[in-house]
Amino acid sequence: MTDRYSEEDVVTTVTRLTRTQLIRFVEGDLVKPEREAKGYVFRRIDIARLELLCDLSEGLDLDVAGLGIVISLIDQLHAARQDLATLASAIEALPSELQARIMAEMKKR
Repeated sequence: MTDRYSEEDVVTTVTRLTRTQLIRFVEGDLVKPEREAKGYVFRRIDIARLELLCDLSEGLDLDVAGLGIVISLIDQLHAARQDLATLASAIEALPSELQARIMAEMKKR
């Protein structure tokens, strides 16, 4: 499986996506592919994001501005989950007494 997709590959892979929508999503900064001499080059993560954008635009009937707001919130949630996972890993690396103190403080809140 490839890690790089052309515009044509993307429109073929994401069957609900038209070339017009793809360009609108790129121009609206909803997906940020690399730009090369032959055109845009997309990654697997871009394909997944485009699938989500199609779901949101069809299911919720959102325009590019609305999609921008929703996808921004999803990105923020994803970043918060990553931060929380990093924090949990850092706590797990601490001595057990300190972990217990942290857990006790968290339960107070």
